[in-house]
Amino acid sequence: MKFKNNNISIELNIHGEKEYTKVSYPAKYGIFSKLETSDHVFEFNLNHEIKHAKSKNSTWRNPSEWLKRSIGNDWIYYSTGGYSGVFEAIGEYYLPNLMYQTNSLIGGKPFTEEPIDYIVKKWHQTLLQLPSREIPENFWPWLKSIQQQTPEKLQKKAEKLFNITGSRVSVMPPDARHVDYNIIPLNISDGCLYKCRFCKIKNHKKFMVRSQQNIDNQIEQLKQVFNNDIINFNALFIGEHDALNAPEDLILETIQKAYHSLNLKISYMTGSYLFIFGSVDSFLNSSKTFFTRLNQLNFQTFINIGLESYDQATLDLIGKPITKEMVGQAFKRIQDINKSCTNIEITCNFVMDDSLPDSHYEALMTLIRKSTSKNNPKGCIYLSPLKFGTPSREVLYDFYKLKAKSRFPTFLYIIQRL
Repeated sequence: MKFKNNNISIELNIHGEKEYTKVSYPAKYGIFSKLETSDHVFEFNLNHEIKHAKSKNSTWRNPSEWLKRSIGNDWIYYSTGGYSGVFEAIGEYYLPNLMYQTNSLIGGKPFTEEPIDYIVKKWHQTLLQLPSREIPENFWPWLKSIQQQTPEKLQKKAEKLFNITGSRVSVMPPDARHVDYNIIPLNISDGCLYKCRFCKIKNHKKFMVRSQQNIDNQIEQLKQVFNNDIINFNALFIGEHDALNAPEDLILETIQKAYHSLNLKISYMTGSYLFIFGSVDSFLNSSKTFFTRLNQLNFQTFINIGLESYDQATLDLIGKPITKEMVGQAFKRIQDINKSCTNIEITCNFVMDDSLPDSHYEALMTLIRKSTSKNNPKGCIYLSPLKFGTPSREVLYDFYKLKAKSRFPTFLYIIQRL
């Protein structure tokens, strides 16, 4: 259904891209509606909540860049950064610029610019000022509905989502980039096994597995929160920080129950994706049978393991209570699983900082270059800067040197919350 005059245009239920792809132009995914004025373009999900926005004025940074509002009610500015440079750094053509401090080494401060700040603060006021008398009556129910989704109402809905799962997802797996971070969070556990001294994002809760009743309740409430727009989601994040440490049967049963209860099979988006965090201990303790069964499910699964360093001095320095030998065993097993399981990709994280000893980088090179004689298409290596809010050209230069020598896909890990 479409309407257009000289001042405004509306198009309802646009069918966007069905498959997440790596492209250097603004691809829009799922089913959505669009409202365009002489100054702005606004897009809304199937719950009539604002999802994307951009200005049409010449003061806007780049006509190919836009704002996205996450289900956690954060605004994110997607910039090109020159396309090739961004893709080399993060594996995506667009760089997510965040409103809060993160560990990114690249990007600027777009939210300080007036056109971007205006949308973030006044998008709803702009919607309320629309000349409804110019719009046909059959569009009025939709117009009224998008106007009713106030910033306050959207924030309350985000808080409801956090309450359902027990906490906000403070860090999403780096592999969630493959679905533009459009994930449904479901917590089967709390906390993590380790309380590493360097970590700024995980909580101090003791690791604990959720009850089956709690998990079932989450699934039912998530269906209500996502409501009509759930058809645009095909990705599940099983949390919290070390869900891989939960009992294997509970993990597998929860995944299958969520797949059916959340109707991921009939998602508008092609395929189904699963994201999980794991620790070195939980990964090494997982049985071969578990990965065989996981590989048979209806998901393309990504499991991200925090290895951090293959150097004992660095592990001790950052306060990670594991040994170099454990890291080596985990890295070897990662390669074995990536080769044998077509529907599973295990990725891993290593830290970066100009304060780390040279032995850290020398040991890292042993794993990502000397451990294999050929390039590997699977098993991304993510390098995570330790410092937040302090971009460093020197550390970025070190990253590109490591990437050039790595025999695995190697990218920066930008810490992003839900």
